[in-house]
Amino acid sequence: MDPQQARNLIADLGERAAEFRFLLRDRAGQFTATFDSVLTDAGIQVVKIPPRCPQANGSAERFVRTVRAELTDRMLIFGQRHLRRMLAEYACHYNQQRPYRGQALRPPSPAWPISTHESMEIVRRPILGGLINEYHLAA
Repeated sequence: MDPQQARNLIADLGERAAEFRFLLRDRAGQFTATFDSVLTDAGIQVVKIPPRCPQANGSAERFVRTVRAELTDRMLIFGQRHLRRMLAEYACHYNQQRPYRGQALRPPSPAWPISTHESMEIVRRPILGGLINEYHLAA
């Protein structure tokens, strides 16, 4: 990646760039020293994972695989603006409503209360145009 892409990233982030302290990245050849220096100048410390240690990048790799499997492989993307909108909506779903096995299939921060009442109706809410559905109990 060239330094102009790093500058574009910093410009796209705007004031939010100050919220980022670290960029964790692998040792791939597309990241140049000038790319890293642009981020360092913006106050973001670039941290490289250890060599020959793919497990260190597991969280990012898992998220990318999940996004591909649940979103981009199932949907025709019409451009960068469309992709950004879909990724933003998916990230909201992923961080708030998507169930996780490590939490007994409960979402991390559900928008609706989780209840065990059996008499309540289950309501389906389509996400991403029906590509993904969220289910909750109607009040």
